[in-house]
Amino acid sequence: MKTRVLLALALAALAFGTVAATAVGGGKAQLFLFNGTLLNASSGSVSLQVDGGNRPALRALLGQSANQSFTLGPQTQILVWSKGVPHVGSVTDLGAGDDITLRVRAPRGSSLAQIEATPAANVADRNPNRNPPRKPLWLFQGTVTGPQSGGHIALHVMSGNWRALHAMLGQAVDQTFTYGDSTIFLLWQGRVPTVIDASQLKAGDRITIRIRAPKASTLAQVAATPANHVGDHEPANPETAS
Repeated sequence: MKTRVLLALALAALAFGTVAATAVGGGKAQLFLFNGTLLNASSGSVSLQVDGGNRPALRALLGQSANQSFTLGPQTQILVWSKGVPHVGSVTDLGAGDDITLRVRAPRGSSLAQIEATPAANVADRNPNRNPPRKPLWLFQGTVTGPQSGGHIALHVMSGNWRALHAMLGQAVDQTFTYGDSTIFLLWQGRVPTVIDASQLKAGDRITIRIRAPKASTLAQVAATPANHVGDHEPANPETAS
């Protein structure tokens, strides 16, 4: 019974966010969903290092820095999740380093500047310390032969975290991984990440692929799971132990 009540409250909160989103962006508005790490927050805006999102959001980000600032307005709802249960919070509950999902409703075809100027409908804070990822990280590093397409990345695996390398035992070093509409591709130039498309990878680029998959997955199952994040020329010392 308690579980049903909590679920009902969560659905009601999200429904409220949807109503607010429609009011902010209009009935024919497109949902732009951004996932990322909070850099800072104020009463009127939040800055994120974007590391994922839905297809319209990632399309708007192509060629732009992953570090972006979004507008908050009087109708923006802030939800803080704790142990899978959301409660309504305020901007003071947001902390640098928190995992954020931000939803904006704006007209279809809006530019990134137009999206960012539109007050967010909903900001969900999933602090990683309160809500750790449910699935472990599989991290692979290697090189590609050039542009990738068709939802697949042909990677010559050279390194990775323990879980990934253990799965690679006895397997060929050349593996094919999967990406989807929500996979974000970032090109790092120094410490500045820019959002790119899979077709912009170049021959010899060293990339890092991050996948969240069940602990008992086989290499084939991991490779068939769409990657969360693909980093091109990432800074040194990625989270290989995670």
